[in-house]
Amino acid sequence: MSTDAPVAEPAAKTLIAGVGNIFLGDDGFGVEAVRRLGEHPLPDGVEVVDTGVRGVHLAYQMLDGYHTVLLVDAAARGSEPGTVHLLDATTPASARPGATALDAHHMTPDAVLALLDTLSAGTGGRRPERVLVVGCEPADVTEGIGLSEPVDAAVDEAVRLIRQLVGADEPTPAAAPATPH
Repeated sequence: MSTDAPVAEPAAKTLIAGVGNIFLGDDGFGVEAVRRLGEHPLPDGVEVVDTGVRGVHLAYQMLDGYHTVLLVDAAARGSEPGTVHLLDATTPASARPGATALDAHHMTPDAVLALLDTLSAGTGGRRPERVLVVGCEPADVTEGIGLSEPVDAAVDEAVRLIRQLVGADEPTPAAAPATPH
């Protein structure tokens, strides 16, 4: 073995987690987005999971050596339904407001992130270096299965954004004028 050969760095582990309750309309956005994302090739080191409403499980999984975690969820931000947002949630829990009550069936991404420091202290796991949320403005989160029309239309946009974030797709360049031959 030659010592002059460059040593390849291992790919940084990335977790993409679809979050939400498919029985509450648009709250199922994250679950549907990761389902569609699974139809596309992704780089090595990228893991896609449907965590649904299993927030405690997600919190423990996030401590499993991931460099980056992308949470995909419905996120009410006051925009038009179907608007896709990219939010940076890397800020440590100590900078977040107050303690979050632990309710295994209703853990929002904020609650999961607030739980990370407590779990990492007890398990020796480490927080991801980067946490992003790909959120979609919901139109309807009442009981019922299926996404509203604007949120369903936003799923493909979210998939494109996620693929760009993990390096699977380059941003689409502006159309170049045709050159004569």
